[in-house]
Amino acid sequence: MSAQDSCLSLIKYLLFVFNLFFFVLGSLIFCFGIWILIDKTSFVSFVGLSFVPLQIWSKALAISGILTMGLALLGCVGALKELRCLLGLYFGILLLLFATQITLGILISTQRMRLERRVKDIVMETIQNYRSRPEESAAEESWDYVQFQLRCCGWNSPRDWFSIPSLISNESEVHRVPCSCYNSSATNDSAVFDKLSFPQFSRLRPLARPRHSTDLCVVPANSNIYNEGCARSLQKWLHDNLISIVGICLGVGLLELSFMTLSIFLCRNLDQVYDRLARYR
Repeated sequence: MSAQDSCLSLIKYLLFVFNLFFFVLGSLIFCFGIWILIDKTSFVSFVGLSFVPLQIWSKALAISGILTMGLALLGCVGALKELRCLLGLYFGILLLLFATQITLGILISTQRMRLERRVKDIVMETIQNYRSRPEESAAEESWDYVQFQLRCCGWNSPRDWFSIPSLISNESEVHRVPCSCYNSSATNDSAVFDKLSFPQFSRLRPLARPRHSTDLCVVPANSNIYNEGCARSLQKWLHDNLISIVGICLGVGLLELSFMTLSIFLCRNLDQVYDRLARYR
């Protein structure tokens, strides 16, 4: 066996092993998404989250898993069986993904102000329509989760919630905000903490109350709530995690470039291998 044949054999099995790993990873992501979709209650008790729109996340994970498995299968079979058509298709899909990521990065960097305005409009619309339609609450639950995780309230400040019809009480002039604005670390009031947790779990406990409950979990605006708006908190989070985000994007891009290089090199050199085999016959 010549040095070139040894090199091609090494590339072939490297491509196969790497894609086999991503096939297993894709199957795990798919199974994870199906688990969330089928058994929401167990997932919530496992991770400790209560008001994420799980159905959306589970479908996204399942679809991502299927796509990862399909792409990895192309790479595995194409490399192991030395099929030029599959290797070419594998290279084409990776090239399309890489070009899409580059385009998205350019659009985000050049249209940043427009994107910020669009996000602000979506958030303000979600806040304005908060709990006005209990049967369509996925966006509102997502925003509750953002406030809970980023430790913020409203987009600009908690005052964004003061004019929301569903939160205005006729019995009191005190402004109210959702429980996701409550700063539970600033107090040891277990009663308020219980109030925070129970309504969000209600959608995952059909035996406790109906799926689309009209009960609201609210706290007075003059209690221990987060005073910072989520716009500033989101900017801080992006600034603090900028290196990690850029590193992940660069890592994914380099990985895709490596796979594209290996696949196109193997695909282009298969003709030479076939010619040498034909001469030996």
